[in-house]
Amino acid sequence: MGMVVNTNIAAANAYRNLSSTQTNLNKSLEKLSSGLRINRAADDAAGLAISEGLRSQVNGLGVAANNAQDGINVVQTAEGGLNQTHAILQRLRDLAVQAGNDSNNADSRKAIATEATGLVDELGRIGDGTNFNGISLLNGKAGASANGQLSFQIGAGGDASSQITVDLSKANVRGIADSLKSSNPVGGQEFDFQAFDGGTGAPTIAGGTYTFTSTNGTATSTVSVDTGSTAMTADELVTKLNSEAGFAGKFNASIAKNTDGSTKGIIVTSKDGGTVGTTAPSATDLNDAPLTPPATPTVTGLDFSSATGAKNAINLLDEKIKDVSTARAALGASQNRLESAVQTIGVAKENLTASESRIRDVDMADEMSKYTRSNILSQAGTAMLAQANQSTQGVLSLLR
Repeated sequence: MGMVVNTNIAAANAYRNLSSTQTNLNKSLEKLSSGLRINRAADDAAGLAISEGLRSQVNGLGVAANNAQDGINVVQTAEGGLNQTHAILQRLRDLAVQAGNDSNNADSRKAIATEATGLVDELGRIGDGTNFNGISLLNGKAGASANGQLSFQIGAGGDASSQITVDLSKANVRGIADSLKSSNPVGGQEFDFQAFDGGTGAPTIAGGTYTFTSTNGTATSTVSVDTGSTAMTADELVTKLNSEAGFAGKFNASIAKNTDGSTKGIIVTSKDGGTVGTTAPSATDLNDAPLTPPATPTVTGLDFSSATGAKNAINLLDEKIKDVSTARAALGASQNRLESAVQTIGVAKENLTASESRIRDVDMADEMSKYTRSNILSQAGTAMLAQANQSTQGVLSLLR
């Protein structure tokens, strides 16, 4: 090759190699300083996509672990209230057994009933006052749908397996307290809905505004309840009416049964002993003839006025104790499941974190070797570029 001055091929080659080495050196410096193998999508596009997906799972599992722990706290709070409920029910049962003895005179039975009334009121307070973060747990209406069910997000995904539902509908202490309160129905009015006739199909009751009037002598009180536009079953209407404070303060609603046990209608009684009058949204479905008050009022709830009443109270309390035991067992199973979920989440989070690290984190030893190599090549390249620039100096000797 001839000696030329305008084009220095050796210098151009040395410069190209030096530029490539300098680029690799800068990348190694970036990786070593950040600790990451992937600092931008160009480093590893596929790896970046995978690692971001893994990072989402890891972060989601961290939050899910907190959610599961919150679920455990909710269950423990509810179970604590049920524990005290059990203690109160056991004491009420002791009082019922005591009242079953005819050695008690009227004053003794009254004293027993007074203590029982206080204990039942405390059950109602537990049912209304046991809450977690403002959510009532023991009134049978927990959850967004007021159906007693709470869902906990214990996974990082949006599928059904990422949620656990805790059923608190059976832990209805408020309902237990209401069922134990003594009440003497004094007559009322029966809703005889056509949908019940013949006992065929599910009963459908029109929604709308129901108005109830109680007339006791010259005193009259009226309460209106708007049940909404959706049709309901008899059980749903009874629940709706009794849950309204205005209605519950003056009236009580219950289900009327046929002799075969099928649902016949709904009975509304006045708590002040008055005669009940009613208007309903669908007049064609309503038989508004008032019921005749029973000659001997039927006592519901706990009755300690006689040995027979005490015996019935024992059976009723045994039933409620069994219900609470079942609810507590279900909550215990839910707590164990949530605790297991916390452990599973921890293992999954650890494994996914390790997977992300293998993709995204830099091997410091390997990258340091690359950095050292690039650094030496950079120094050598700089020296060779200098030599290449000097190579054309020989032309000057020809010009002398």
